[in-house]
Amino acid sequence: MDFNELRELLTVINQTDIAEFTLRSGDFELVLRKGHSANGDPSPPVETNSGAGVAPPTAPPPALPSATTPAIVTSSPTIPVASPRMADRLVDIISPMVGTFYRSPAPDEAPFVETGERIRIGQTVCIIEAMKLMNEIEAEVAGEIVEILVPNGQPVEYGQVLMRVNPA
Repeated sequence: MDFNELRELLTVINQTDIAEFTLRSGDFELVLRKGHSANGDPSPPVETNSGAGVAPPTAPPPALPSATTPAIVTSSPTIPVASPRMADRLVDIISPMVGTFYRSPAPDEAPFVETGERIRIGQTVCIIEAMKLMNEIEAEVAGEIVEILVPNGQPVEYGQVLMRVNPA
């Protein structure tokens, strides 16, 4: 399994309700868990066992979306949120590629969305420019934009959270 296949696997699992996934191939084993353990501690991010006595990594590479982060994620302590229960319901809109984030279709036009605005499934929420191509990013969930985390014109990474939506 190469790096890109692993990245695709993490993305697909992150978009499902799968809580645990195990992949075995020869002497290689990959175990992915998302969610929390019974005592409230986060489960280990990723465990691997190649059989060669190599210690498993403690976390996936930062540029990858974490397989332990469910599609509905909790907010970090530095980001203000109305209540802890609301934070549990927020859905992240994630960058599907590396590029430049744009909030509007042109510099002199209004942004696609604003904080507090309601969106629908399939609505364009931003553009990611990659290799001179403008890629419209569409909402995969209906709800209210709670946060826009990236300033206009800033570079973004694959898997980076762009916006948070309250699907209520």
